[in-house]
Amino acid sequence: MASPQSPTTRPKMHPLSAILFGSRWLQLPLYLGLIVAQMVYVYYFMVELVHLIHRLPQLNEADIMLMVLGLIDVVMISNLLIMVIVGGYETFVSRLNLKGHPDEPDWLSHVNANLLKVKLAMSIIGISSIHLLKTFINVENLDDKTLIWQTVIHMAFIASAVSIAWIDRIMAHPDNSNAH
Repeated sequence: MASPQSPTTRPKMHPLSAILFGSRWLQLPLYLGLIVAQMVYVYYFMVELVHLIHRLPQLNEADIMLMVLGLIDVVMISNLLIMVIVGGYETFVSRLNLKGHPDEPDWLSHVNANLLKVKLAMSIIGISSIHLLKTFINVENLDDKTLIWQTVIHMAFIASAVSIAWIDRIMAHPDNSNAH
């Protein structure tokens, strides 16, 4: 009779299964590349912030608002990168083992591919909203075609996010999908 396995021993995997399961580590360079992209955004943010401070005496309120919205846009894209890096690594590569760490994000404890998609879609809508706001502040310098297309694209992002959230809800509660 075989003895029960201790928690520290793992069952032996078939070699093909081990290769397939191990292939998830091929994503590590992608996440490291996104960290480099994050550093590029930090540099870009600092350059733009210094640019804003130096030009402040010559700027009017609308110009300041546009530049600040540009900084907010960089921060939101940076937040999106963090969600993809941390959430994607945790979901698809390996656990980060942050339980009990004071800085563990609340959403990370229950992250999965569907939740990550919804959070990413909401972030994209936020980024798109900033771009649209910048467009409306600068409306006198843009043509109607640009305004219409930016609005249509923003609405497409919203429709996509609502669809993703609705599908996620149906998948989470398949027995309730016919109740409405």
